[in-house]
Order: sequence, then C-alpha cells, then structure tokens
Amino acid sequence: MWDAIRVTILLAAVTTPLMLALATPVGWWLAKGGKGSAGWLRDMVAAVVALPIVLPPTVLGFYLLIAMGPNSPLMGLLQPFGVRTLAFTFTGLVIGSLVYSLPFAVQPIRNAFESMGPRPLEVAATLRASPWDAFWSVALPQARRGYVTAALLVFAHTIGEFGVVLMIGGSIPGQTEVVSIRIFQAVEQLNFAEAHLISGGLLAFSFVALIVMLVVDRRFGARSAGIRP
Repeated sequence: MWDAIRVTILLAAVTTPLMLALATPVGWWLAKGGKGSAGWLRDMVAAVVALPIVLPPTVLGFYLLIAMGPNSPLMGLLQPFGVRTLAFTFTGLVIGSLVYSLPFAVQPIRNAFESMGPRPLEVAATLRASPWDAFWSVALPQARRGYVTAALLVFAHTIGEFGVVLMIGGSIPGQTEVVSIRIFQAVEQLNFAEAHLISGGLLAFSFVALIVMLVVDRRFGARSAGIRP
C-alpha cells in the first residue's frame, strides 16, 4: 500500500509542473490567437484538448498503449536511442497522465487569459514592452488564479486516475501501481479493510482539495474586485 501511495504522489508531483508548462502555450493560443480566418483551427484544437473529458479512459488508455508499444511508429523513432517501449513504465504513466489531464489545465489557464482582456497588454505595448516581456510581466501575473486552479485540478485528478493508468501501466508494485489500482486489487482479494483505508484517505484528500480550490477562488476573486477577503 505504501509503495502505491509513493508512486501516486510522485506521479502527481511530476505531472503537475509538466502539465502547466504544456498548457501555457496552448491556453494562450486558444485565448489570444486562432481568431478570424483561423477560427476553425482553434475550434479543432479546443475539441482535441477537451476530448479526454468525454472519451472513456479505457479507450484513451488503449490508444496510448498502442502508441507506446514496441511495434508503434513512435517507438520505432526512439529505438535507436535504446527506448523499445514506454508501456508499463513510470514514464508511460506520466505521458498518459499528461494527455488525460490536459483539459483540466488548459481550460482554467485559457479562461484566465481571456478574462484579462486586451487592455493590460495594450498598456504594456505603449510602454514599449516586447510581446515576450509583456507576457511574463503582465499576462502571467494576471492569470495566476487560473494557474493555481489548474495546478490543484491536475494534481487531484492525477491522484484519482484509474482507467488510463491501468491500461498503460498495469500494476507493477513499486513502479506503476497507484492507489486507485490498489483499491481495485484489495476489493478483488476481499481485503476490505485496506480498501476502506485507502478509499477513506482519497475521500478526505478530494474534500480538502475542493475546499482549497473554493478558498483560493474566493480570495483571488475578492482581490480582483478590490475587496479584502
């Protein structure tokens, strides 16, 4: 059980910063780019990003398993570097978690950039700030509410993953076995005491995560309105 907890926390800790880095350019482009004649492309990208929300996790996990298997064209490109497969590895779990958690990071970040409006960047441009400087010094601080929400959502979502990680990682103790899979195995073995213990921990964690998100959202909302929380 403790190995499963360790692997789960490590997976969430690795996935969350990588997901924020990946979601930043995607969220920025969806919020500020792809308009006009390229609007259809933005809609297509937004649909692809949101796909994991409606796609069954086992379906997503199946295609990721095929993509990371030894016979896939992707692995063929990596075999000269000594990588034969990423299936049933911790790296594979990270890749699957990134894909599965993509909408939970992109959407809050996109909303934060959209709610900012064009005015702050226009003011930065009048002060001769380069687009890069304006992004780092104006856009990112303005969007910090979205980043905090995205980080909390991705971390909590990764902790509770089941279908995707089971398909691409299996259940190798100490390597790919996470707490959700451990619960499933405990129930199969009629070890309800362990299943109750882990499930109760996840229930408490989920409740605390939601409370933290509500508090953070209220505090940021109050600050943006000029009200002391």
